[in-house]
Amino acid sequence: MTTSVFFQHTVVNVAIGGLTSLFVLVTVISSFVFPTPPPTALNIFFVVCIIMICSSVLVLIFWYRQGDLDPKFRGLIYYSIGLIILLCLCANLYFHDVGR
Repeated sequence: MTTSVFFQHTVVNVAIGGLTSLFVLVTVISSFVFPTPPPTALNIFFVVCIIMICSSVLVLIFWYRQGDLDPKFRGLIYYSIGLIILLCLCANLYFHDVGR
């Protein structure tokens, strides 16, 4: 793998990771703040589920970077990250009562 291709993969990975981290952070903060403090139990449960999914994806990323996973699992990692973003979007829509 040439240096430019490696750099491109690194930039893509950092961008996707940063975007996902931002979505998860906003979701965690929103669960405690909206609709009004103190948070409801359902909001906390929703965020705990998102964090548990994130932890399993982080383990997959760690194993992938160690070389323990085949490169074909990169697609599964990206798919899981996409699902985390969609789940955070759904959670934020629920927390902010959009659609009522």
